[in-house]
Amino acid sequence: MPRNNAALAVTLPPQFVPIDEVGIDERVSRFSKRSIKKSSKVQALKLALSMLDLTTLSAHDTPERVRQLCHKAKNLLETMPELPHVGAVCVYGPLVKVAKEVLKGTKIHIAAVSTAFPSGMAPLKTKLIETRQFVADGADEIDMVISRGKFFEGDYDYVADEIAAVKEACGKAHLKVILETGELNTLDNVRRASDIAMHAGADFIKTSTGKVQPAATPQVTLVMLEAIRDFYYATGKKIGMKPAGGIATAKQALHYLVMLRETLGEAWLTPDLFRFGASKLANDILMQLVKEQTGAYQSIDYFSME
Repeated sequence: MPRNNAALAVTLPPQFVPIDEVGIDERVSRFSKRSIKKSSKVQALKLALSMLDLTTLSAHDTPERVRQLCHKAKNLLETMPELPHVGAVCVYGPLVKVAKEVLKGTKIHIAAVSTAFPSGMAPLKTKLIETRQFVADGADEIDMVISRGKFFEGDYDYVADEIAAVKEACGKAHLKVILETGELNTLDNVRRASDIAMHAGADFIKTSTGKVQPAATPQVTLVMLEAIRDFYYATGKKIGMKPAGGIATAKQALHYLVMLRETLGEAWLTPDLFRFGASKLANDILMQLVKEQTGAYQSIDYFSME
């Protein structure tokens, strides 16, 4: 079968790394048992906020819903103005212009899901038109989905070339490549898809669309972090990571940050290289920060839902 675009043809690694699932489970278990002192906990929670892609990806999203989300991104909690801003607001592509209008003058990025999200079932030409349009509308980041059907056919060249073509269509925008790990079935497949995406030009690799269960899990995240580590050792290039879907509590976020630090080191403890894709996580982090400051929990209703 001819490749999608010979000029962008990607050279894939000659072999893939098999995953020791028992070893992965053991390491994940150790990460979840780490204790964090109070002063370090507050710092880590603020870091997690700065790494958040505040997300709305519902079929009933409206311009007003996106405006409300963007206002929340700019004003997480009026009583704590010292809090960092979130990393990005993530929306469907047709709503990028709305987000750009509200976020003008801030440093909050706009991420748009693209390439026939969440299925990825569209011709490459359509995916490229979509991507170029969203970038032209103001998206700083594009979150694309891989063609899982081609992946399961073993047509890894197609998957890689498609990613490379979308990366070119992004121009200056960063590309996050969604593996949809809940559909990949095995950790070996997660590792293989991670390697393909990075060799094809991904700036970030991302677990999930949030539309398939399971979404992000510590196990698949660790496998992806280890793939990033090995890619960095081989190439010197730092790739970002975004676990997305199912991360709803501050406690979970802290476990992921411990895993990140111990696998990739402090250099990756930045929104430039790590993001959480979530819609509910912000409120739980805010609730924990208020508790650390005042000694009492506020009702979840105390925090804006949009």
